[in-house]
Amino acid sequence: MMTKASAGRITTHVLDTSRGIPADGVAIELYALTWDEDKEIRTKIAESITNLDGRLDPPLIGNGELSKGIYEIQFNVENYYAQRPLEEMGQPLWGVVPIRFTVSDATIHYHIPLLIAPGGYSTYRGS
Repeated sequence: MMTKASAGRITTHVLDTSRGIPADGVAIELYALTWDEDKEIRTKIAESITNLDGRLDPPLIGNGELSKGIYEIQFNVENYYAQRPLEEMGQPLWGVVPIRFTVSDATIHYHIPLLIAPGGYSTYRGS
């Protein structure tokens, strides 16, 4: 069960570490996850596309809408790679990168960045 709070937000950015630049044009979806007995229920609550700086203009969620609970950000990197020459990038392995995380305090900022390359990715708790 998710509990509402008044502040807090979820933000992200995407960097292409193979080229050393921000990853623009990456479609991003944010899901809230709940369970009904053993069945996972995924509710899409936001979607956006990264700008030229690899960031989102507004937060994925904010303005008093963040609740405690489990979330998943899906970074749809397949189209990003499809728009770049393979000889430059190498053969990409990833189509969608899901990052699941827990919001334990809905009054704070959760920054979930993604660093991508054709053969790998990483994330960390940003500031």
